[in-house]
Amino acid sequence: MPDISIYKNSPPSLWSLYGKAVLPKGRSAGSDIVIPDLRARLVGVSTANDNLKRYRKVCGFSSQTSVPITWPHILAFPLHLKLLTEKTFPLPLLGLVHLRNTITQHRPIGIGETLDIDVRLDGQKQGSKGLEFDLITEARSAGRLVWEENSTTLFRQPQAGGSSGTGQPPELQRLPNTVNIKAPESIGRQYAGVSGDRNPIHMHALTAKAFGFPRAIAHGMWSKAQALACLEQQPGWSGNNVTASCQFKKPLFLPGTAQLNWQAGSGSWDYQLLNAKGDAPHLTGEVSWG
Repeated sequence: MPDISIYKNSPPSLWSLYGKAVLPKGRSAGSDIVIPDLRARLVGVSTANDNLKRYRKVCGFSSQTSVPITWPHILAFPLHLKLLTEKTFPLPLLGLVHLRNTITQHRPIGIGETLDIDVRLDGQKQGSKGLEFDLITEARSAGRLVWEENSTTLFRQPQAGGSSGTGQPPELQRLPNTVNIKAPESIGRQYAGVSGDRNPIHMHALTAKAFGFPRAIAHGMWSKAQALACLEQQPGWSGNNVTASCQFKKPLFLPGTAQLNWQAGSGSWDYQLLNAKGDAPHLTGEVSWG
């Protein structure tokens, strides 16, 4: 039977989970690691809270009667952290790498609407760089699925034979529409304040250096939110039955400037967030309707 934690109206306290996040895990390698069947549920949470207005500003979303497409991810984040800090979860939280993210919004979600959110671990597989697993999130309104997300995470492991798996990167697409996105030095702390994601690699240069980064890096979900906030203001965007996927590539160091490129098609749009020179991707993705 799965291990299910249920919360009513409000999620678990993030501060108590932060303390568990730094505790060492007994396992750090090996092909016999098993991701347990952990689940969490938040019943009756309002989509409106004190952080919504600030979140819009930090991520660049315009004011509307519906919440941003990425907002339920923020509501679900305490549940994500709850699962990843459980004693039975075998991997250390710090050091996990966010690889991919796909969000499907079946219809716009109103401000003040009440949701039931379910989160579970799933999809364990051995990839080229290590162990991959999925965080699946589903949000329902009045019993009907209105929003869902699949976030794939990597736990790096040394490969047999010492192969690094590196090769020639694919040639970048040249997409016709471009805007610049500025990422100030403080954006990691600003996003942490509205999302609850206080991973040290995003907060300060000093804490990022402890994990091997020369400077702090932007949250991947901030970068995706910034891209979608811009795209939803373009002609042809619809909030009905929209799927927005992305693959996270190279880190965006803070402070920094990135180029958002996109190409609008009849049923899907391609987009990518590139470095300032336009020769390396921070993320690539697609938006589709159907």
